[in-house]
Amino acid sequence: MKTKKIDFSKFSSIHIGDTLEVSLLEDPSDFTPDYYLIGSCNNILMGTQPPKLMKLSKKYDYIKIQDNTLKIGAATPSGKIASFCKKHNIANFEFVSHLPGTLGGLVYMNAGLKEYEIFNKLISISTTKGVLNKNDIDFGYRFTDIKDPILDATFTLEYGFDEEKVELFKKMRSNQPSTPSAGSCFKNPQGDYAGRLIESVGLKAKRVGGMEFSSKHANFLVNCGGGIFEDAIALIKEAQKNVFKEFGIFLECEIIILDKRYMGDF
Repeated sequence: MKTKKIDFSKFSSIHIGDTLEVSLLEDPSDFTPDYYLIGSCNNILMGTQPPKLMKLSKKYDYIKIQDNTLKIGAATPSGKIASFCKKHNIANFEFVSHLPGTLGGLVYMNAGLKEYEIFNKLISISTTKGVLNKNDIDFGYRFTDIKDPILDATFTLEYGFDEEKVELFKKMRSNQPSTPSAGSCFKNPQGDYAGRLIESVGLKAKRVGGMEFSSKHANFLVNCGGGIFEDAIALIKEAQKNVFKEFGIFLECEIIILDKRYMGDF
């Protein structure tokens, strides 16, 4: 199996992590459960004790109009999807240009902006274990129960790319910091906003080392320069502890923590 060295302090959007050897998945049969499949690392906090890592090869970076559907490989970047849909006047994917990452990650977490979610027009996905239709998958707000690596996804094909939606999504993202981050740190609890809760317990602009809950948007854990994994974990724990103490709400991480000591604990 081919491998690739990746410097996660440059590759991940939050600029944290060591240089690690990552296996490249070409043949689905090569995947085993002891690997963690990564994409472009836009929502990942890489720890100092990560699991074995694997990444899809360029074989899975494609977009096809096939049998009156849109078929997209899981390694395809969101920007490429948005550009393709604009060029071919395809509707319902205007929002993906504002969601960094690759198609596999977007589907795995049912990414979206408010009611505009990747699952809205999904028909089926192909995984290393076979095909799953949409109604075979349990999904909700930033959640799916997909267990196996996604190889590609098929969507309903509709025409009519909407520039007004592009502007709408741009405005939705205008309050987000440009400082390196992994996107929203916590999922919004039902009926409330994680950013409001973090701000309410006095943690907006709170800094530990090089990491900070952004002064622009409290639910963004940003790397102000030289931030390390331990700094990030300290802030995450402090927010969860203080919000639970004040409001009785446990903030669940939206970012994915890849460290054997913490996986599954947040």
